[in-house]
Amino acid sequence: MKASAKNRRDRVRTMLADLKMPGALEAVDGILAQADSGGATASEAIEQLLSAQIVLRNNRRLQTAMRSSRLPAVKTLAEFDFAFQPSIKREQIESLHELGFVDRAENVILLGPPGVGKTHIAISLAVAAAESGRRVYYGTLASLIESLTEAKTAGNLARRLKVLTHPALLVVDEIGYLPVSQDGAILFFQLINARHERASTVLTSNKGFEDWGGVLGDEVMAAALIDRLLHHCHIVNIRGNSYRMRAHQDLLRSRVEDDGTRAGAA
Repeated sequence: MKASAKNRRDRVRTMLADLKMPGALEAVDGILAQADSGGATASEAIEQLLSAQIVLRNNRRLQTAMRSSRLPAVKTLAEFDFAFQPSIKREQIESLHELGFVDRAENVILLGPPGVGKTHIAISLAVAAAESGRRVYYGTLASLIESLTEAKTAGNLARRLKVLTHPALLVVDEIGYLPVSQDGAILFFQLINARHERASTVLTSNKGFEDWGGVLGDEVMAAALIDRLLHHCHIVNIRGNSYRMRAHQDLLRSRVEDDGTRAGAA
């Protein structure tokens, strides 16, 4: 390697370190070697350097979010099987992942039977928001109400509501899976009211809006809640088969085929 080329690489590494770009610093030798051999143009090399830094930054943001947001898993849009759920408008979901709705403090409600991918999409939106540097928080309806109830008993309800109002994106999962007491419904309404037009909330439910009165135990409360949620809202209706049922069916089919193979061999 010519001395001038080596010196240039050393200067690039020094500048990347000074700019605190460890992702680009780790990748720079391979990228520059590719450029020197003619495998990448100057603009392509620059793009690869910046991409390496962005990937590291997003991974760090996501790791931080996983510790503070209570996300149960990392699920991304790239992993979602649109072919299995043709009722979903792919353009709508991809547009939501651009996070304009978060900037506008709008809500997203995902409706559909169990197992169709509602939670996957909700979490993937939270992951995208976390990667962009926004604060996110996840909870099932039952767990959120439990935390609010505990805070109220301890005299810390206002503080807890403030904590849950702060995230740019709150995911409320599994509305309709467990019954909610009247006190719990009131606490949930207070949370949604506190976030109304201030921050975005993504909700999933296996019940249509007409059934939310039964879920919350109060038709009037449900109507007021739905009114606030729908004021600025994107609704995603999912109709289709359960991913989990497909997995069970595939496993059963595999076992039947294995049994048949063993029987034939015998």
